[in-house]
Amino acid sequence: MKNYILTKEKIDKILRRMAFEIVERNTGEDQILLAGIRENGVVIAQKLKQLLSDTFKGKIEVMDIAVDDKRRPGKITVSSGKNFDDAVVIVVDDVANSGKTMLYALKPFLQDQPKKIQTLALVDRTHKTFPVHTDYVGYAVATTLQEHIFVEVENENITGAWLE
Repeated sequence: MKNYILTKEKIDKILRRMAFEIVERNTGEDQILLAGIRENGVVIAQKLKQLLSDTFKGKIEVMDIAVDDKRRPGKITVSSGKNFDDAVVIVVDDVANSGKTMLYALKPFLQDQPKKIQTLALVDRTHKTFPVHTDYVGYAVATTLQEHIFVEVENENITGAWLE
């Protein structure tokens, strides 16, 4: 039996709220690049793009970030080979645990001169061991170090999040 902390309905509401926050914090920008960390971060970025298209007047692009090993990151690649100078980049992940994956995912963007780099997590755990602040938090939860949070995705839909 799974201990659900978020249902599909709650997640849908959270993502709508986060889309409005993104628009508010980026008023006047021409473009937003949503960079989802594979796998679930990309699904969340795609959902946000759909929600943003109703209110954000600029261009919205989704790309994915591949991290070879989330426990010991080495190679980080971005699906877009474009230059990120003067871009608004939002790095998207499903769960911000220690902050390590998010920190390493920022690395490819630092080779250019982005205008802004922001971070977004559907679920943010409150005991980070790396100095990463999550700008957009869907749901913050205090857990023990032994507990894990899983986000379920089925057919490109986020169906829930549970604690183990």
